[in-house]
Amino acid sequence: MRDGRTHDEIPNVRRKYLSPDEARRVIEAAGKVGRQPDRDKLLLTMLFRHGLRLSEAIDLRWSDFDLESKQRTLFVRRLKGSKHSVHTLEPDTVRMLKRHQEQSDGNYVFRSERGGPLSSQIVQVIVARAGTEAGLSFKVHPHQLRHACGFALAEEGTDTRLIQDYLGHRSIANTVVYTETSARRLASVRVR
Repeated sequence: MRDGRTHDEIPNVRRKYLSPDEARRVIEAAGKVGRQPDRDKLLLTMLFRHGLRLSEAIDLRWSDFDLESKQRTLFVRRLKGSKHSVHTLEPDTVRMLKRHQEQSDGNYVFRSERGGPLSSQIVQVIVARAGTEAGLSFKVHPHQLRHACGFALAEEGTDTRLIQDYLGHRSIANTVVYTETSARRLASVRVR
């Protein structure tokens, strides 16, 4: 910005994604507030680590998971015409899922207190509240966690086609936005 401030220091500037550190802070904060902090922390973890859209997260069912085999996977049913994929789950995510499953008696992973799947409005409230609790100076929305996943993968040097498959993009044009801004990838380019 011209006056030396960054976008996150100016109120009402909508950011498209969170840095990995900000995403982790928001996830940790979700586990400290609200009426169901363990559920909310798991929800935000899934949004970030698996690049889920809000609608994909609230539609997760226990049958989408294989928590008992050696691979421990999630079958991601992508929406909006995207490609389905299978993701490996991190051990801490498996532990959170198993704890959450013990308290669950329905098909949906993320349920309201009334037993139905969470509404998109409730997830938006959960994410915004966690962003505030994390001390971020801008409103956080669920899709920022999906974008944070794409940018984190690009910064780690993940191949663009792998990012495309991981996020379920049908068109590579939707994926290159993550690699275009990767300073780390550009820094490794040299002409000798």
